[in-house]
Amino acid sequence: MELTLNKAVTQVELSGIRQFTYLVRDTPGACALTIGEPDLNTPDSIKEAAKAALDDNDTHYPPGNGYPYLLEAVSRYEAEQHGLHYGPSEIIMTVGATEALAAALSTIMNPGDEVIIPTPAFGLYEALVQLREGVPVNLPTEHNHYQIAPEELRAAITPKTKAIILTSPNNPTGCIYTKENLDAIHDILKDKPIFVLCDDVYRSLVYSGEYHSFAEYQDMRDRIIVINSFSKPYAMTGWRLGWCMADGPIMDRIQVYHQYAVTSIPAFVQRACVKALETDVSDVVELFRKRRDYVYRRLVDMGLEVQEPEGAFYMFIDIRKYGMDSNTFCTKMLREGLVGVIPGIHFGTEGYMRLSYCYSDADLKEGLDRIEKFIKTL
Repeated sequence: MELTLNKAVTQVELSGIRQFTYLVRDTPGACALTIGEPDLNTPDSIKEAAKAALDDNDTHYPPGNGYPYLLEAVSRYEAEQHGLHYGPSEIIMTVGATEALAAALSTIMNPGDEVIIPTPAFGLYEALVQLREGVPVNLPTEHNHYQIAPEELRAAITPKTKAIILTSPNNPTGCIYTKENLDAIHDILKDKPIFVLCDDVYRSLVYSGEYHSFAEYQDMRDRIIVINSFSKPYAMTGWRLGWCMADGPIMDRIQVYHQYAVTSIPAFVQRACVKALETDVSDVVELFRKRRDYVYRRLVDMGLEVQEPEGAFYMFIDIRKYGMDSNTFCTKMLREGLVGVIPGIHFGTEGYMRLSYCYSDADLKEGLDRIEKFIKTL
């Protein structure tokens, strides 16, 4: 008797980012600059809110989409902070941004549908599309300062195109789409039956200039799905909390997937979510701005090519001049230099490496010292 599994699952590999991170972790003496997890702890006020909820025995089934008070808080926060107007019934609290993305793609996709993914991009997108028997269509941007070239977007659209995923600030580049670029994207998509997934999880971590999300184009409200997360700005990665917003008819169907996949997020953490939304993160932004400036200056002084990030906490470094693919380069640097970063191939772009600067100042200095020492041997 032969047992078979879902062919989509058998054809998708485990996260290359995590696999390389495990390799770094298992290398004695290595300095890791790999994962996008702030070195900060969750603020005490947020933790106290969760503790109080536990003490009040808020440990029973909550409403599937989230408690009304939390949905109202998110609705108010998005309106006041971002100018996005979604009612409580158009919001679902999710198990991180990952579940929000999975729920959204599961709702809109059918087998064979194509999803445009501007690269470099977080590897999760490609995997989720493949798990839904869809076709990821990479749209390279590294030759255009990580902005989307309108003519190339037009060329990527086919009758099978179901959606495009826009991440700004971007992981792994820290790039922010300009208003001019977003206007051009909007002009191309406004009359097409194509969904736009706005992964805005880093929008609170913006260092300079004017920020705009594609979600602001509300003439396309019926096709826009907005995803956000508590993980990055509030140092709540382990809490696994996020939210999804969409026009009523779409959200009515997204909640079906959400209900059967996870039922709901935990009850007692929801008070903590409200407290997080009330928390000022300007000091966190300033901390990462200083780290960005330090890391960028060090890399440039080493002679490495990198575009200064405008948000998030990553550097995407060009290593093509060394004549090695990114996995070979990063593995060699790990073994010989004892410092770990993520090969660019895991973001769909060869010839680069991603360095995360959400580590401590001491770790950043040590890691950069080791990188500098290593590249002098090449």
